[in-house]
Amino acid sequence: MTKITIKADCGNSPKKEFLKDFNVAFATGNAEFIIDNVSDDIRWYMYGDREFEGKADFAKEINIMKDYVADEVIVHSIVTHGAEAALNGEIKMSGKTYAFCDMYQFTSAGSNTIKEMRSYVIPTS
Repeated sequence: MTKITIKADCGNSPKKEFLKDFNVAFATGNAEFIIDNVSDDIRWYMYGDREFEGKADFAKEINIMKDYVADEVIVHSIVTHGAEAALNGEIKMSGKTYAFCDMYQFTSAGSNTIKEMRSYVIPTS
């Protein structure tokens, strides 16, 4: 069971609540939720690692990653403005800890469909 700690106040912002759910889906291997909430032309930049373009390429990677369930996820902050958002925190998996920050671009300010993700992940232990 993944321990989830959300330090960000998500109560008054539907987009913040969505991003919390999206990151919990990553941590728990819920590939279907993740794939269902990105655009067909999604672009995902994993800096220092790889890039994915298009939903088929993205889905292939997410379906590989779903087997790597986190032991713990801590979300420090979620910031949203219009069609952009950022979320940062820490993830603990297999005895290692990683600090991360994800930058999101949505298809529009009123949408929860992600069209671009920029991920920064740094091992801390």
